[in-house]
Amino acid sequence: MSPVPFPGRRPAEDNRRERIIEAAERAFVRHGFHAATMSHVAEEAAMSAGNLYRYFPSKEAIVEALCALDQEGAGDSFATLLAQGCDLRKAAYEALRDQVLGKPREKVRMIVEIWAEAGRNPRVAEMTRALDVAVLGKLERLFEAAKATGVAAPALGPRFAARFFLTFVGGLFKRMATEPEFDRSAEAAMAYGVLNALFAGAIAPGGEDGSQ
Repeated sequence: MSPVPFPGRRPAEDNRRERIIEAAERAFVRHGFHAATMSHVAEEAAMSAGNLYRYFPSKEAIVEALCALDQEGAGDSFATLLAQGCDLRKAAYEALRDQVLGKPREKVRMIVEIWAEAGRNPRVAEMTRALDVAVLGKLERLFEAAKATGVAAPALGPRFAARFFLTFVGGLFKRMATEPEFDRSAEAAMAYGVLNALFAGAIAPGGEDGSQ
């Protein structure tokens, strides 16, 4: 995780913010996001609550920084995927392996905690929706590029594929967070099969009667 730079801030300040964010992630997992307090975050960061408030005025501000980091990371990943000459199918497999199935369980649990808080806290819900919109746009451009280069079937609908894939990843995260026996290798094989079907255009919207 790399700090998001802000104009006029010193590198040392960015580094301190990054350490606070990492401490907040641990506190959110340990106590649950809703129950975690700024005092818990300060304790995890080995600093006073007063000093913590100099960097983040609230838990919501920390979530905002987390979302900004996730969006920055997603932007870098998609830029690599869309680079000229990139094997989009292989790169998509690698992204699924590294950015989804390869995430540490504690990180995944923290993400699920924030999703749960989004159901109670309108500000957190707004931030998570904004992140989803940004990721959906990048996924849609990825599938459009895959069609244009012949990697994906002409029948593939980029918007549908993006929404399906985001929903699929959300389900994986929930299971990774809650299933102690989650088998990443076995699930990777299943996930690659789903991705293959998606690229082939074999997964498409349908009606209640089973028609497509």
